[in-house]
Amino acid sequence: MITVKKQLISQIAVDDWYAKWDKLSSQIYEAHATRNGQAGQFMLEGIAHFIDFLCKASEVERYDAQQSYELLPLNGGERLAFVQGNPAQYVSYRQLDELYKETKKRCARLRI
Repeated sequence: MITVKKQLISQIAVDDWYAKWDKLSSQIYEAHATRNGQAGQFMLEGIAHFIDFLCKASEVERYDAQQSYELLPLNGGERLAFVQGNPAQYVSYRQLDELYKETKKRCARLRI
């Protein structure tokens, strides 16, 4: 298991990371609501943002789907793989949103 570095998941760092997701999430939701075809592009940004945080907090250079990460929630790797495989679908947006929420909670638990 790839462990998280607790100093890299401070409250401020996690809040900044999640604030960016909130903005992206609004854009993705709007794109799905208006069916303007931009949801996939915004989702790719959201996925990259999620993986970037995961890698930085775990101090690894690249995300490896075969590895287990302490920071990922239950079935996080499989769920992330689904989202990566279907970025333009609304269900993927909902799944990525849940991954962000659960990872934020997991960060709080790991800090304690």
